[in-house]
Amino acid sequence: MIRAHTAADVRAAEAPLLAAGNPLMASAAFALATVVTGELRRRGGRVSGSVVLLLVGGGNNGGDALYAGAHLVRRGCQVHAALLSAHAHPGGTEAARAAGVRLHEVHRESDPADVVVALARRAGVWVDALTGIGARGPLRDPLGPVVAALAAERAAWPDEPLVVAVDVPSGIGVDDGTVPGPVLPADVTVTMGTAKPGLLLPPAADVAGRVEVVELGLSGPLAAGDGPSVCTLTGADVADLWPVPGPGDHKYSRGVLGLVAGSQTYPGAAALAAAGALRTGLGMVRYLGPEVPTAMVRQHHPEVVAVPGRVQAWVLGPGVDPADVARAQQLEEHLAGALDARLPVVLDAGALALVHEDAHPDLPATAVLTPHAGELAALLTARGEDTDRDAVEAAPARHARLAAEITGATVLLKGAVTVVAAPDGPLYAQDDATPWLATAGAGDVLAGVLGALLAAYGDVLAEDVRGDVPSDGAGLPASLAAAAALVHGRAARLAAGERVTEAGPRGWSRSRRGVPITAGDVAAAVPAALRTVLG
Repeated sequence: MIRAHTAADVRAAEAPLLAAGNPLMASAAFALATVVTGELRRRGGRVSGSVVLLLVGGGNNGGDALYAGAHLVRRGCQVHAALLSAHAHPGGTEAARAAGVRLHEVHRESDPADVVVALARRAGVWVDALTGIGARGPLRDPLGPVVAALAAERAAWPDEPLVVAVDVPSGIGVDDGTVPGPVLPADVTVTMGTAKPGLLLPPAADVAGRVEVVELGLSGPLAAGDGPSVCTLTGADVADLWPVPGPGDHKYSRGVLGLVAGSQTYPGAAALAAAGALRTGLGMVRYLGPEVPTAMVRQHHPEVVAVPGRVQAWVLGPGVDPADVARAQQLEEHLAGALDARLPVVLDAGALALVHEDAHPDLPATAVLTPHAGELAALLTARGEDTDRDAVEAAPARHARLAAEITGATVLLKGAVTVVAAPDGPLYAQDDATPWLATAGAGDVLAGVLGALLAAYGDVLAEDVRGDVPSDGAGLPASLAAAAALVHGRAARLAAGERVTEAGPRGWSRSRRGVPITAGDVAAAVPAALRTVLG
């Protein structure tokens, strides 16, 4: 699991190490220089003779970069440092000067942006060390105009320069993942001690590039704190969570999912949700719906049982128009029954309207809402928190957590990075998919995958409706929702012809290639995605 901690927690963890004389900055600088040289070699370039530009602000991040610059000079690089503050780290400045780094006091210039861009055009590597984890809000002058000019310059260079951010890309919301102003997108972010929430959460995660965590000995102090703020599951975590049948299992012990989805107008949603559920390994799907979607489900999935009976979880709402009064009443009845029986339930699409009113003011965490940004904005507005889609997309983590707190449910907010929030415990951020996944019906498949996983845990969740996991304090429903998002995202990548690999604890990559896919392709690739986890 990749764990991210807030800036306050990181500073608290660093304090005893610094008091004991631990050379954290020296370790960070050496690691930063090593990543830069490694990236140059990985891209087929030479280290000796490469021109590196350090973008240096006034904090310890700038010190990390300046000390790293001294290492890079010793490895044969030509290193320039653009000092954007009169208060650059004194020790780092002296070490850089002594090693032969060429220092440019850009903060004295009347137009720092022009000077920095001129220096940047001569460099193949830019090291962003303008601000660190203590910064809040959009970048102020002169940093804001400088970063905006560099971002525009970078956009004109398709493959270069290499941009390496120190700890976080300057200008992102370190603790919430927002992007309140200009940011220079990084190819690699070298973050110190632990990941920061803004490196995992959208929209900032998209400008962080590959994240490399430098171990500085903070694990002990951080573990003694309140726990991570944000987590990202890896395949190994999902393997631990995913139910695998034993010789004594049967279809009822493997989980039975009740599915109320599809309509005469949107019958395909029922078939797609059933497809996602069936391919996860559960024991049975029971489908309840109108004539047309029932016929489609039976045609495509003869394994589905289209009669009422015992279930261990429900998926309600895919392909159901909330304006259809009779169908909405059916959803309400099934939700009430699930809550009375303490069964987990996925509320998707048309079923989300059931929680617009406060008829269910305190849902359990075993009720998982699966909105996209527009649906979440509508839900929050209906519950008295006036907002819109743009606001949700600008701060997904905050809005997902708010919805969880208001409803009591677990919220899985769909997007390029899926955010999962429970009323308490850490957020989950899963960046496992491909942009090709933004296609009609993909959410129906996800609802089926998630519902099947909840059904497999249905008896456990019914015993403890909050589903606490003592080992790390995270709610089990939230962990399962994140696991479903990982498998769904990997299925999409495999369907699109993209590679799926475990990059390990030192970083992970975001692929942006592949070919177009349909929701049916994603459902068909779920077993292959599970092989990457279980096999």
